[in-house]
Amino acid sequence: MNKSPILALFLALFPGFGHIYLGYKVRGVLYPLFFLGALGLGIVTGILIYSDAAFLLFFALAGAVWFINMMDIIITLISRKAVPAANTGDDYSTSNLIQNERFTTILLSFMPGVGHFYLGLTHRGLTLLAAFFGIISMVLFISFLTSGVFMIFLLALPIIWVYGLFDVIQLLNKKQAGEILQDNTIMDDFDQLRQENKKSKILATALSIFPGAGHMYLGLQKRGLQLMAAFLLSIYILDVLHLTFFLFVIPIIWFFSFFDALQSANKYEEGSLDDIPIFRQLANHQRWLGLGLILLGCFYLLDSIFMPFIADQFREIYDIYIWHYYDQYFQVTIVCLLLIGSGLRLMIGTKKRKQVKE
Repeated sequence: MNKSPILALFLALFPGFGHIYLGYKVRGVLYPLFFLGALGLGIVTGILIYSDAAFLLFFALAGAVWFINMMDIIITLISRKAVPAANTGDDYSTSNLIQNERFTTILLSFMPGVGHFYLGLTHRGLTLLAAFFGIISMVLFISFLTSGVFMIFLLALPIIWVYGLFDVIQLLNKKQAGEILQDNTIMDDFDQLRQENKKSKILATALSIFPGAGHMYLGLQKRGLQLMAAFLLSIYILDVLHLTFFLFVIPIIWFFSFFDALQSANKYEEGSLDDIPIFRQLANHQRWLGLGLILLGCFYLLDSIFMPFIADQFREIYDIYIWHYYDQYFQVTIVCLLLIGSGLRLMIGTKKRKQVKE
Protein backbone atom coordinates (compact mmCIF):
# COMPACT_ATOMS: atom_id res chain seq x y z
CA MET A 1 0.00 0.00 0.00
CA ASN A 2 1.40 3.40 -1.01
CA LYS A 3 1.63 5.75 1.98
CA SER A 4 1.17 9.50 1.59
CA PRO A 5 4.30 11.35 2.80
CA ILE A 6 2.35 14.58 3.33
CA LEU A 7 -0.16 12.82 5.59
CA ALA A 8 2.69 11.13 7.46
CA LEU A 9 4.37 14.51 8.04
CA PHE A 10 1.09 16.01 9.24
CA LEU A 11 0.45 13.11 11.64
CA ALA A 12 4.00 13.42 12.97
CA LEU A 13 3.09 16.77 14.51
CA PHE A 14 1.91 14.58 17.38
CA PRO A 15 4.97 12.44 18.21
CA GLY A 16 4.72 8.85 17.04
CA PHE A 17 1.59 9.06 14.92
CA GLY A 18 3.50 9.54 11.68
CA HIS A 19 5.73 6.54 12.41
CA ILE A 20 2.71 4.36 13.22
CA TYR A 21 1.14 5.40 9.90
CA LEU A 22 4.31 4.37 8.05
CA GLY A 23 4.47 1.06 9.93
CA TYR A 24 7.29 1.81 12.41
CA LYS A 25 5.44 0.62 15.51
CA VAL A 26 8.34 0.64 17.99
CA ARG A 27 9.22 4.29 17.36
CA GLY A 28 5.51 5.06 17.13
CA VAL A 29 5.11 3.89 20.73
CA LEU A 30 8.35 5.28 22.21
CA TYR A 31 7.99 8.86 20.93
CA PRO A 32 4.54 9.58 22.46
CA LEU A 33 5.58 7.72 25.63
CA PHE A 34 8.61 9.96 26.16
CA PHE A 35 6.77 13.10 25.03
CA LEU A 36 3.70 12.66 27.23
CA GLY A 37 5.83 11.33 30.07
CA ALA A 38 8.00 14.45 30.09
CA LEU A 39 4.95 16.71 29.99
CA GLY A 40 3.27 14.74 32.77
CA LEU A 41 6.33 14.84 34.99
CA GLY A 42 6.67 18.57 34.40
CA ILE A 43 3.06 19.24 35.39
CA VAL A 44 3.21 16.97 38.46
CA THR A 45 6.52 18.49 39.56
CA GLY A 46 5.22 22.02 39.12
CA ILE A 47 2.09 21.25 41.17
CA LEU A 48 3.69 19.27 43.98
CA ILE A 49 6.97 21.09 44.66
CA TYR A 50 6.17 24.46 43.02
CA SER A 51 9.43 24.43 41.10
CA ASP A 52 9.46 26.52 37.93
CA ALA A 53 12.95 25.31 37.06
CA ALA A 54 11.90 21.65 37.15
CA PHE A 55 8.78 22.38 35.12
CA LEU A 56 10.80 24.21 32.46
CA LEU A 57 13.34 21.38 32.39
CA PHE A 58 10.74 18.72 31.69
CA PHE A 59 8.98 21.02 29.23
CA ALA A 60 12.27 21.52 27.37
CA LEU A 61 12.78 17.73 27.40
CA ALA A 62 9.35 17.26 25.83
CA GLY A 63 10.25 19.86 23.18
CA ALA A 64 13.49 18.00 22.45
CA VAL A 65 11.56 14.73 21.99
CA TRP A 66 9.14 16.48 19.60
CA PHE A 67 12.03 17.95 17.60
CA ILE A 68 13.82 14.58 17.36
CA ASN A 69 10.55 12.97 16.28
CA MET A 70 10.12 15.53 13.46
CA MET A 71 13.72 15.17 12.29
CA ASP A 72 13.34 11.40 12.33
CA ILE A 73 10.16 11.43 10.26
CA ILE A 74 11.71 13.84 7.74
CA ILE A 75 14.83 11.68 7.33
CA THR A 76 12.64 8.58 7.08
CA LEU A 77 10.46 10.10 4.37
CA ILE A 78 13.44 11.31 2.35
CA SER A 79 15.22 7.95 2.55
CA ARG A 80 12.18 5.89 1.56
CA LYS A 81 12.63 4.30 -1.84
CA ALA A 82 10.15 4.48 -4.68
CA VAL A 83 8.24 1.36 -5.74
CA PRO A 84 10.15 -0.59 -8.44
CA ALA A 85 8.92 -0.15 -12.01
CA ALA A 86 8.74 -3.92 -12.63
CA ASN A 87 5.89 -4.30 -10.17
CA THR A 88 3.86 -1.20 -10.90
CA GLY A 89 4.42 -0.21 -14.54
CA ASP A 90 6.49 2.54 -16.13
CA ASP A 91 3.79 5.22 -16.03
CA TYR A 92 3.10 4.70 -12.34
CA SER A 93 6.82 4.59 -11.54
CA THR A 94 7.49 7.86 -13.38
CA SER A 95 4.58 9.56 -11.62
CA ASN A 96 5.81 8.23 -8.28
CA LEU A 97 9.33 9.53 -8.89
CA ILE A 98 7.97 12.96 -9.81
CA GLN A 99 5.87 13.07 -6.64
CA ASN A 100 8.83 11.98 -4.53
CA GLU A 101 11.06 14.64 -6.07
CA ARG A 102 8.42 17.31 -5.52
CA PHE A 103 7.83 16.31 -1.92
CA THR A 104 11.55 16.09 -1.10
CA THR A 105 12.28 19.47 -2.70
CA ILE A 106 9.45 21.24 -0.87
CA LEU A 107 10.34 19.52 2.39
CA LEU A 108 13.99 20.56 2.15
CA SER A 109 12.93 24.11 1.24
CA PHE A 110 11.61 24.67 4.74
CA MET A 111 15.24 25.66 5.30
CA PRO A 112 15.77 28.47 2.73
CA GLY A 113 18.23 27.46 0.02
CA VAL A 114 18.46 23.73 0.79
CA GLY A 115 15.77 22.86 -1.78
CA HIS A 116 17.77 24.77 -4.40
CA PHE A 117 20.84 22.71 -3.47
CA TYR A 118 18.77 19.57 -4.08
CA LEU A 119 17.91 20.84 -7.57
CA GLY A 120 21.58 21.54 -8.28
CA LEU A 121 21.28 25.35 -8.03
CA THR A 122 24.20 25.95 -5.69
CA HIS A 123 24.68 29.70 -6.15
CA ARG A 124 20.96 30.46 -5.89
CA GLY A 125 20.56 28.34 -2.77
CA LEU A 126 23.65 29.84 -1.18
CA THR A 127 22.25 33.35 -1.71
CA LEU A 128 19.02 32.53 0.15
CA LEU A 129 20.77 30.58 2.90
CA ALA A 130 23.34 33.34 3.50
CA ALA A 131 20.65 36.03 3.51
CA PHE A 132 18.48 34.09 6.00
CA PHE A 133 21.18 33.30 8.55
CA GLY A 134 23.05 36.54 7.86
CA ILE A 135 20.05 38.59 8.95
CA ILE A 136 19.62 36.46 12.07
CA SER A 137 23.29 36.83 13.05
CA MET A 138 23.48 40.56 12.33
CA VAL A 139 20.22 41.45 14.12
CA LEU A 140 21.14 39.40 17.20
CA PHE A 141 24.64 40.90 17.26
CA ILE A 142 23.38 44.49 16.96
CA SER A 143 20.60 43.87 19.50
CA PHE A 144 23.13 42.46 21.95
CA LEU A 145 25.38 45.52 21.62
CA THR A 146 22.61 48.13 21.65
CA SER A 147 18.98 47.37 22.51
CA GLY A 148 16.27 44.90 21.60
CA VAL A 149 14.48 47.36 19.31
CA PHE A 150 16.48 46.06 16.34
CA MET A 151 14.77 42.67 16.75
CA ILE A 152 11.96 44.07 14.60
CA PHE A 153 14.20 43.49 11.56
CA LEU A 154 13.70 39.76 12.10
CA LEU A 155 10.39 40.33 10.29
CA ALA A 156 12.45 40.04 7.11
CA LEU A 157 12.92 36.32 7.78
CA PRO A 158 9.39 35.18 6.80
CA ILE A 159 9.71 37.27 3.63
CA ILE A 160 12.90 35.41 2.66
CA TRP A 161 11.33 32.08 3.65
CA VAL A 162 8.16 32.58 1.58
CA TYR A 163 10.13 33.89 -1.40
CA GLY A 164 12.49 30.90 -1.29
CA LEU A 165 9.57 28.45 -1.10
CA PHE A 166 7.70 30.02 -4.03
CA ASP A 167 10.92 30.26 -6.03
CA VAL A 168 11.88 26.62 -5.58
CA ILE A 169 8.36 25.46 -6.51
CA GLN A 170 8.49 27.52 -9.68
CA LEU A 171 11.92 26.16 -10.60
CA LEU A 172 10.80 22.61 -9.85
CA ASN A 173 7.83 23.02 -12.21
CA LYS A 174 10.19 24.20 -14.95
CA LYS A 175 12.52 21.26 -14.39
CA GLN A 176 9.71 18.68 -14.48
CA ALA A 177 8.39 20.36 -17.65
CA GLY A 178 11.73 19.62 -19.34
CA GLU A 179 13.35 23.06 -19.15
CA ILE A 180 17.04 23.47 -18.32
CA LEU A 181 17.57 25.41 -15.10
CA GLN A 182 20.23 28.11 -14.94
CA ASP A 183 22.06 28.62 -11.65
CA ASN A 184 21.51 32.38 -11.41
CA THR A 185 21.58 34.23 -8.11
CA ILE A 186 18.63 36.23 -6.85
CA MET A 187 20.45 39.48 -7.65
CA ASP A 188 20.93 38.36 -11.26
CA ASP A 189 17.16 38.00 -11.60
CA PHE A 190 16.60 41.42 -10.06
CA ASP A 191 19.06 43.01 -12.48
CA GLN A 192 17.34 41.32 -15.40
CA LEU A 193 13.90 42.48 -14.25
CA ARG A 194 15.22 46.01 -13.69
CA GLN A 195 16.67 46.12 -17.19
CA GLU A 196 13.36 44.91 -18.62
CA ASN A 197 11.49 47.40 -16.38
CA LYS A 198 9.42 44.61 -14.82
CA LYS A 199 8.48 43.54 -11.30
CA SER A 200 8.52 40.03 -9.86
CA LYS A 201 5.09 38.82 -8.76
CA ILE A 202 6.68 36.27 -6.44
CA LEU A 203 8.75 38.93 -4.67
CA ALA A 204 5.71 41.21 -4.44
CA THR A 205 3.77 38.38 -2.76
CA ALA A 206 6.61 37.67 -0.34
CA LEU A 207 7.05 41.35 0.57
CA SER A 208 3.30 41.61 1.19
CA ILE A 209 3.79 39.65 4.41
CA PHE A 210 4.76 43.01 5.89
CA PRO A 211 1.86 45.42 5.21
CA GLY A 212 2.70 48.05 2.61
CA ALA A 213 6.05 46.62 1.50
CA GLY A 214 4.57 44.76 -1.49
CA HIS A 215 2.73 47.90 -2.61
CA MET A 216 5.91 49.96 -2.45
CA TYR A 217 7.77 47.35 -4.51
CA LEU A 218 5.06 47.60 -7.20
CA GLY A 219 5.42 51.39 -7.25
CA LEU A 220 2.33 52.19 -5.16
CA GLN A 221 4.20 54.47 -2.75
CA LYS A 222 1.22 56.37 -1.33
CA ARG A 223 -0.94 53.29 -0.82
CA GLY A 224 1.91 51.27 0.65
CA LEU A 225 3.03 54.04 2.99
CA GLN A 226 -0.48 54.51 4.37
CA LEU A 227 -0.95 50.79 4.96
CA MET A 228 2.44 50.44 6.63
CA ALA A 229 1.84 53.50 8.81
CA ALA A 230 -1.65 52.26 9.78
CA PHE A 231 -0.29 48.84 10.74
CA LEU A 232 2.66 50.09 12.80
CA LEU A 233 0.78 52.97 14.43
CA SER A 234 -2.07 50.66 15.40
CA ILE A 235 0.34 48.30 17.16
CA TYR A 236 2.12 51.21 18.81
CA ILE A 237 -0.98 53.05 20.03
CA LEU A 238 -2.76 49.89 21.21
CA ASP A 239 0.34 48.93 23.18
CA VAL A 240 0.84 52.40 24.71
CA LEU A 241 -2.80 52.83 25.72
CA HIS A 242 -3.24 49.13 26.66
CA LEU A 243 -6.22 48.74 24.34
CA THR A 244 -6.17 44.96 24.22
CA PHE A 245 -9.88 44.93 23.36
CA PHE A 246 -9.09 46.47 19.94
CA LEU A 247 -6.33 44.05 18.97
CA PHE A 248 -8.64 42.61 16.31
CA VAL A 249 -7.81 45.71 14.23
CA ILE A 250 -4.26 44.38 13.61
CA PRO A 251 -5.22 41.20 11.67
CA ILE A 252 -7.89 43.15 9.76
CA ILE A 253 -5.26 45.61 8.48
CA TRP A 254 -2.86 42.75 7.71
CA PHE A 255 -5.32 40.69 5.70
CA PHE A 256 -6.59 43.75 3.83
CA SER A 257 -3.04 44.77 2.94
CA PHE A 258 -2.02 41.25 1.89
CA PHE A 259 -4.96 40.56 -0.41
CA ASP A 260 -4.88 44.09 -1.79
CA ALA A 261 -1.21 43.54 -2.70
CA LEU A 262 -2.11 40.29 -4.50
CA GLN A 263 -4.78 42.09 -6.51
CA SER A 264 -2.33 44.91 -7.28
CA ALA A 265 0.24 42.37 -8.52
CA ASN A 266 -2.36 40.90 -10.90
CA LYS A 267 -3.29 44.38 -12.14
CA TYR A 268 0.40 45.14 -12.67
CA GLU A 269 0.69 42.21 -15.08
CA GLU A 270 -2.36 43.51 -16.94
CA GLY A 271 -0.82 46.98 -17.13
CA SER A 272 -3.61 48.81 -15.26
CA LEU A 273 -2.14 49.92 -11.93
CA ASP A 274 -2.79 53.31 -10.31
CA ASP A 275 -1.38 54.56 -7.01
CA ILE A 276 -4.70 55.35 -5.29
CA PRO A 277 -4.30 56.11 -1.55
CA ILE A 278 -6.43 54.29 0.99
CA PHE A 279 -7.33 57.52 2.77
CA ARG A 280 -7.95 59.89 -0.13
CA GLN A 281 -9.17 62.80 2.03
CA LEU A 282 -6.22 62.69 4.41
CA ALA A 283 -4.75 65.92 3.01
CA ASN A 284 -8.01 67.73 3.87
CA HIS A 285 -7.72 66.77 7.55
CA GLN A 286 -4.18 67.85 8.29
CA ARG A 287 -5.34 69.97 11.22
CA TRP A 288 -6.91 66.99 12.95
CA LEU A 289 -3.79 64.94 12.28
CA GLY A 290 -1.61 67.73 13.69
CA LEU A 291 -3.85 68.00 16.74
CA GLY A 292 -3.56 64.26 17.30
CA LEU A 293 0.23 64.43 17.14
CA ILE A 294 0.27 67.34 19.60
CA LEU A 295 -1.95 65.45 22.04
CA LEU A 296 0.22 62.34 21.69
CA GLY A 297 3.33 64.40 22.43
CA CYS A 298 1.68 65.95 25.50
CA PHE A 299 0.68 62.50 26.70
CA TYR A 300 4.28 61.31 26.43
CA LEU A 301 5.56 64.32 28.35
CA LEU A 302 3.06 63.63 31.09
CA ASP A 303 3.62 59.88 31.15
CA SER A 304 7.42 59.80 30.92
CA ILE A 305 8.58 63.01 32.63
CA PHE A 306 6.02 64.86 34.73
CA MET A 307 4.11 61.99 36.32
CA PRO A 308 7.17 60.07 37.62
CA PHE A 309 8.50 63.30 39.17
CA ILE A 310 5.14 64.36 40.62
CA ALA A 311 4.43 60.85 41.93
CA ASP A 312 7.73 60.74 43.82
CA GLN A 313 7.13 64.19 45.32
CA PHE A 314 3.62 63.29 46.45
CA ARG A 315 4.85 60.06 47.99
CA GLU A 316 7.60 61.78 49.97
CA ILE A 317 5.55 64.76 51.14
CA TYR A 318 1.97 63.49 51.48
CA ASP A 319 2.59 59.73 51.58
CA ILE A 320 0.13 59.30 48.67
CA TYR A 321 1.03 56.94 45.86
CA ILE A 322 -0.55 58.96 43.05
CA TRP A 323 1.04 56.76 40.35
CA HIS A 324 -1.36 53.92 41.23
CA TYR A 325 -4.44 56.05 40.50
CA TYR A 326 -2.86 57.42 37.35
CA ASP A 327 -2.01 53.96 36.03
CA GLN A 328 -5.41 52.53 36.86
CA TYR A 329 -7.76 55.30 35.74
CA PHE A 330 -6.06 57.98 33.64
CA GLN A 331 -5.43 55.98 30.46
CA VAL A 332 -8.86 54.36 30.65
CA THR A 333 -10.44 57.82 30.99
CA ILE A 334 -8.55 59.08 27.93
CA VAL A 335 -9.67 56.09 25.87
CA CYS A 336 -13.29 56.56 26.93
CA LEU A 337 -13.21 60.27 26.05
CA LEU A 338 -11.65 59.50 22.65
CA LEU A 339 -14.32 56.91 21.87
CA ILE A 340 -17.12 59.24 22.98
CA GLY A 341 -15.66 62.12 20.99
CA SER A 342 -15.26 59.95 17.88
CA GLY A 343 -18.85 58.73 18.20
CA LEU A 344 -20.19 62.28 18.58
CA ARG A 345 -18.13 63.38 15.58
CA LEU A 346 -19.62 60.60 13.44
CA MET A 347 -23.16 61.41 14.60
CA ILE A 348 -22.77 65.12 13.86
CA GLY A 349 -21.28 64.36 10.45
CA THR A 350 -24.18 62.03 9.62
CA LYS A 351 -26.78 64.66 10.58
CA LYS A 352 -25.06 67.30 8.46
CA ARG A 353 -25.01 65.00 5.42
CA LYS A 354 -28.73 64.27 5.85
CA GLN A 355 -29.54 67.97 6.07
CA VAL A 356 -27.55 68.70 2.91
CA LYS A 357 -29.38 65.95 1.00
CA GLU A 358 -32.75 67.29 2.15
